[in-house]
Amino acid sequence: MNRTKIFKAALALAVALGLFGAGLLTGKNTFHQPTSVIHVVAVQWTPESTPEQQKAALDAVKNMAAEVPGIKNIWIKSTRVQPRDYNAAFAIEFENKEAAEAYAKHPAHDAWMKIYEPIHKESRSLQITN
Repeated sequence: MNRTKIFKAALALAVALGLFGAGLLTGKNTFHQPTSVIHVVAVQWTPESTPEQQKAALDAVKNMAAEVPGIKNIWIKSTRVQPRDYNAAFAIEFENKEAAEAYAKHPAHDAWMKIYEPIHKESRSLQITN
């Protein structure tokens, strides 16, 4: 075997190993553990509430998020809700624990509660952080 063929074979092997290694690195799942606080609420609407009222209550979460300092993100479209007799869910991400605590005392939260409180029968909420 001549040197050119050996060099080409070695180069091809090095490229193949490099591509394999790159594939392993990019295929590895990465995740983060942020220090933000996620507030998740599952809602059971009252039987008397209308779809328009329910939508208005969830849309009002957007208005509240625009006014309350420390809210980073919101989610208002639920894809699965448990317990099964609950109808909707939403989530709010706060920058930190202090922002999560301050939100419940903010006037925008009070305004939202005036829309939400009359039409929700029951709710379950969780706050999660790292």
